[in-house]
Amino acid sequence: MRYDVSVIGLYILDVLGRPVSRIPDGGGVDFIEEIRLTVAGTAGGTIIDTAKLGLKSLAVGAVGDDEKADWVLGRMEKHGIDVSTMQRLKGIPTSATILNIRPNGERPALHVRGASDHFDVPIDMYDKVFDAPIVHLGGTGLLKKLDGSASIRLLKEAKKRGCIVTFDLIAANPETAKIVKPLLPFIDYFMPSIEEAKDMSRQSTAEDCAKFYLGLGANCCVFTLGGDGAYYAHKNGTRISSPAYDVKVQDTTGCGDAFDAGFIAAIHHRMDVETSLRFAQASAGLVATGLGSDAGIISFEHTLQTMKNWKIKQ
Repeated sequence: MRYDVSVIGLYILDVLGRPVSRIPDGGGVDFIEEIRLTVAGTAGGTIIDTAKLGLKSLAVGAVGDDEKADWVLGRMEKHGIDVSTMQRLKGIPTSATILNIRPNGERPALHVRGASDHFDVPIDMYDKVFDAPIVHLGGTGLLKKLDGSASIRLLKEAKKRGCIVTFDLIAANPETAKIVKPLLPFIDYFMPSIEEAKDMSRQSTAEDCAKFYLGLGANCCVFTLGGDGAYYAHKNGTRISSPAYDVKVQDTTGCGDAFDAGFIAAIHHRMDVETSLRFAQASAGLVATGLGSDAGIISFEHTLQTMKNWKIKQ
């Protein structure tokens, strides 16, 4: 196949600053330590990291026709990502977020929905989009045109063509469950945060959440638990709780996207389940050590060494 992974969904420009303890009154100015631009979103953040981890990656999404689009596409190309299936939509802004990172790592956001709301994958692009053994759909919940029947059609086709489907979402709430439930039978690895999993299922534990989603057809659930690590539940009965690494957190932006990328890379390299979880957690942990969704990750080899060297959180 032409690519190692095809990453479909939400592509965003993030503008991040830290540390931000308050917004100045009136027209005042406060001075902070760092401002960064990053390609982000549940697809954009993931694909930057899959590329850094050495996977040949195809970006499938939309940007606007503005200066933000120029930067997003240029940045992805710099990392060797194929952007030939990225749609550039006239008269619509690129999806973008301003993130004010608090000293404790919290990240209140201001978001322009933009091009990602107007994005779909036309059937005449399917041969190229599915020319990869792994297909990741990221951003359900903020993909207005793609959410719903279009996503069902897309994932059905991915499975028909024999692809492994990984899936993550964003800004999930009980209403998002209506969009997600019909997709579950076509998802091999369902990878939300535990907060999202709880909000959509109305369950209170990782075990009960997994039972809920597996019962609706998901092949496997992989939940990120923040400082508590990760939880894996497969329909074959396998259950694994993987504790977190002891990491000094600077910013949690993009940690879930990095976890997805690490897990996808682990599938690509045919790692066993426990190693896959640890590699995904090391990827997320590296991102947490800096500012933005692509911080910390350098290469596959560096991430693998980090996985081996870092201490487990007690």
